[in-house]
Amino acid sequence: MITLRNAKDRGHANFGWLNSHHTFSFGNYYDPQHMGFSHLRVINDDTVTPGAGFETHGHRDMEILSLVLEGTIAHKDSAGNVKELPAGEYQLMSAGKGIYHSEFNASKNDMLKFLQIWIQPNQLGGQPGYQQKEFSQAQGFTTIITPDGKDGTLHIKQNMQLIQLILEDQPTATWQADSNRHYYVHLIEGELSLGNGITMHPGDGAKIEDITEINFEKLSEKRVKALLFDLV
Repeated sequence: MITLRNAKDRGHANFGWLNSHHTFSFGNYYDPQHMGFSHLRVINDDTVTPGAGFETHGHRDMEILSLVLEGTIAHKDSAGNVKELPAGEYQLMSAGKGIYHSEFNASKNDMLKFLQIWIQPNQLGGQPGYQQKEFSQAQGFTTIITPDGKDGTLHIKQNMQLIQLILEDQPTATWQADSNRHYYVHLIEGELSLGNGITMHPGDGAKIEDITEINFEKLSEKRVKALLFDLV
């Protein structure tokens, strides 16, 4: 079963310096039908004006993933990490027993666009952690996150994987799924078919359940980039 979540139906908040679209309930946006999916709790599609950002604030017991689409994030946290996260790199911060951080648009001239994703962990407490890495932009599937950090992936406190999908010259790809697990697709760019008449556009999401094979097909000349969450 595949359930499409159109980008236009997401929650929306615009504070001037921040324009954000919420796939799941967040902040002042509340929809009991969209509280998350399995352990996937937040996908916020954020645009931040030059020089602006999120002042220092705290988190605990949450795995927080950021992927910059345009621009650069200036990150600072209470564990001593002072980093810049450019477009294309992945950052995974484990809040653990508690961490404070700030996230700003590092540019005084250009807009910052990024995805902020929260995963509920299966281990509470513990020391906060920080990981940041650039992954291949090769076509097909690239595993980004695993529970054990195997093969150079980022390691997360949850029984899940995050897979990056890119289709360019290669028009199709198939993921062998487990019917006992849950899958979520978030489309970043391009036009994508999941079969059965389901077409995705940028910002769209799809819940996938009770299925053994996920078939992806690029529908236009533009490159497709998507995130595939493999969840319990």
